[in-house]
Amino acid sequence: MQNPSGILMTRLTMEIAVALAAAIAGAIVCYGSLEIGTGWGDAGPQSGYFPFYIGLFIVIASCGVLVESVIEQRRYKQIFLTREQGYRILTFFLPMLGFVAVSMVLGLYVGLGLYLFGVMTIQGGYRIGKALAVCACTIVLFYFVFEKWFQVPLLKGPIEALLKIY
Repeated sequence: MQNPSGILMTRLTMEIAVALAAAIAGAIVCYGSLEIGTGWGDAGPQSGYFPFYIGLFIVIASCGVLVESVIEQRRYKQIFLTREQGYRILTFFLPMLGFVAVSMVLGLYVGLGLYLFGVMTIQGGYRIGKALAVCACTIVLFYFVFEKWFQVPLLKGPIEALLKIY
């Protein structure tokens, strides 16, 4: 059933989710610290001493946030995210996720070209010719700035290997 008000998430929901996520992260830090020692040795504190107490502090603070959120829930009935805002976030995030995935498989130059072309034509409404020109210029610029001038090799894929661009 669809929410007629368009509310995707309330602030209370986010407060609880963030508190739980932070508590879990703190607990993981504590657990990892136990494996390397949290006591005192001959030379002073062991490697896990400080991380353990930092993780413990994060867990305690997260529990405090969780309790406060539940007690003061009337104050947190505010809207955190509407469907429209969620849609706008996804229209930014999903192409960026695609860019990263394509770059890992086909290389940064191909990923950059496809990302720019897609964003310019689909989201920006640019014509195909203009988008292709911007993509080509950007790829060439990245190649010369990073690979030639600063001598920083960027992630390459099979297309660059085929073109013997190393």
